[in-house]
Amino acid sequence: MQKKEKKEHFLQKNMVVALAAFVCCLLWGSAFPLIKIGYDLFRIQAGDVATQILFAGCRFAFAGLLVIILLSICKRKVMLPQQGSFGPIVILGLIQTVAQYVFFYIGLAHAQGVKASIIEGSNVFLAILIAALIFRQEALTSRKVLGCVLGFAGVVLVNMNGGLDFHMSFLGEGFVLISCIAYSFSSVFMKWYSKRFDPIRLSGYQFLMGGLIMIAMGLFSGGQLEYVTTKGMVLLTYLAFLSATAYSLWALLLKYNPISKVAVYGFMNPICGAVLSACLLHETTDVKKSVLALVLVCMGIYIVNRPEKR
Repeated sequence: MQKKEKKEHFLQKNMVVALAAFVCCLLWGSAFPLIKIGYDLFRIQAGDVATQILFAGCRFAFAGLLVIILLSICKRKVMLPQQGSFGPIVILGLIQTVAQYVFFYIGLAHAQGVKASIIEGSNVFLAILIAALIFRQEALTSRKVLGCVLGFAGVVLVNMNGGLDFHMSFLGEGFVLISCIAYSFSSVFMKWYSKRFDPIRLSGYQFLMGGLIMIAMGLFSGGQLEYVTTKGMVLLTYLAFLSATAYSLWALLLKYNPISKVAVYGFMNPICGAVLSACLLHETTDVKKSVLALVLVCMGIYIVNRPEKR
């Protein structure tokens, strides 16, 4: 007798994955210009990495609290960490929040913005390679490689402004690359741990722990938020909200789908960031180039997620 096929989960439907992933990318994309606006509101200098880490720590600790509080309200009980989840929370907090953002902020202070954005786009490639070659969570196919190449080409195109050279520094571009590697490993670990634990609860507590560590690092390094206004606090609250919402939703998508199916949508981040920066910061952008980059990214997403012929 033939076995019944396992019923497809709601979050495994291609249209649902596409819509949810796009919402995540739109939220993350809005963070790029809003962080710049936040630096102006809190009067944080471009080279003041310690205060930037402190600012980010406040954002992520607040995001963790939001996730835990909202989840507790929905479940009508205090959502404490699940038994046996302390280790995963520590690992995710150190990799996803602390390592990714500390290395990114330090690297960004010593690297060209264009190069940093292009290197940041490689995290999709890295996540798929790590999932396939190290953790054996899925197969690495030529279709996935081709889709990633097209998506990465879109990221490069949207960031090309004629000022790109091949000079690299370990403290600059090297640290940005380490940040990408940390993000890629965090995606793999989140999928792994979500088999045993609630991914939303993991997200909340790893944000809280990672944020508190970053606050301590920022304060210890001499960072301080001296100029606090109502506008600044409203913006910080939104940044915390978008982190809590986007990463929790992304974690749910990773739980029910192959990493390649979800991660490839990450190529949309710089596209959304470029468009929203043009709208919010009135930065000039080449519309034709942005449209072509979006086409390349969409082609890459389609190729990776195209159903296999039986």
